[in-house]
Amino acid sequence: MCRNITELRGLEPPATDEEIEAAARQFIRKVSGLRQPPPAAGDAFDAAVTEVTAAVQRLLGVLPARRQPPATVPPLRRPGIRARPGL
Repeated sequence: MCRNITELRGLEPPATDEEIEAAARQFIRKVSGLRQPPPAAGDAFDAAVTEVTAAVQRLLGVLPARRQPPATVPPLRRPGIRARPGL
């Protein structure tokens, strides 16, 4: 499940708040089975994204640094990644 969500720990430069929220939103979409929630569930959907985002930020804040970056990097939307030679 969620194999397309990028590992955020150990990225250089570190994962941004926007990247963490995007991963949280993708996770909530996956577990709910909804890309866009119905109007009645919109607040609950947004609250779930906010809670997962906060949990991931706390988790990333306490995990030890990695010796090497993760094998997969976020898509080439990251300026720091686009600037790497060979990509």
